[in-house]
Amino acid sequence: MTDYDALLNTAASIGVQMLESGAEAYRVEDSLQRLCQAYGVEISEIFAIPSLLIVSFCDPEGHSHTRVRRLYHRGTDLWKVDRLNSLCRRVCQTRPPFPEVDDELLSITRQEGYPPLLQMAGFALTAAFFALLFGGTLRDALCSLAAGISIFLVKGPMERRRTNSFFVNAVSSMTAALVAIAQVILGLGQNLDLIIIGAFMGLVPGVALTNFMRDVLAGDLFAGITKLTESLLTATALALGAGIALSLVRYFGGVV
Repeated sequence: MTDYDALLNTAASIGVQMLESGAEAYRVEDSLQRLCQAYGVEISEIFAIPSLLIVSFCDPEGHSHTRVRRLYHRGTDLWKVDRLNSLCRRVCQTRPPFPEVDDELLSITRQEGYPPLLQMAGFALTAAFFALLFGGTLRDALCSLAAGISIFLVKGPMERRRTNSFFVNAVSSMTAALVAIAQVILGLGQNLDLIIIGAFMGLVPGVALTNFMRDVLAGDLFAGITKLTESLLTATALALGAGIALSLVRYFGGVV
């Protein structure tokens, strides 16, 4: 006999982890519906948006089971999304006991991400390569690389303290812009705009924009609009940070 409360808790936990890792709303809803069906629930209602998850179904006796989970932290971890998606598929095929599923879910959530040095290299190389792609010189690429490193050094500690993402992006972009401006003033870089744009590419919400389109095409308009709003706020934060940096330099007599 299926323990429907355990099923509800397990499904909600998997869904929350998927949403926090950047999964699309339609993927979460489809995965949890299949999970419930695998344990004998014919009809389940799943509602997922980036900040909220509702899992509800009726057991064969007609009793209603509902779980509402509020999400306060979101990020992008496609490796974790893949592992969670694979877990759902395997559970649907084999239907293991819920404690076994919970143990594997705990193992996935505790898995360490990429090491800090590798993350810093990602920010730095992304900035350098995009500066070259947009027509910058090798000197511009090296300056953008330094600005990318500054983003990582500011962004990481703020995220660990669960700072609001808008302020994280605004402060990170302001720091990168100040680093870029300082290098241009010192004569190390030539094209300030290309240096800043290259550094900002590590902060552009590419996954959120992609998920917005996929959710809209899948019919999840509310989730898609939420993702679009999040992307627009991120873009606003980047522009605000760069604008503050440029204004400060001009106010104090810098030449940019």
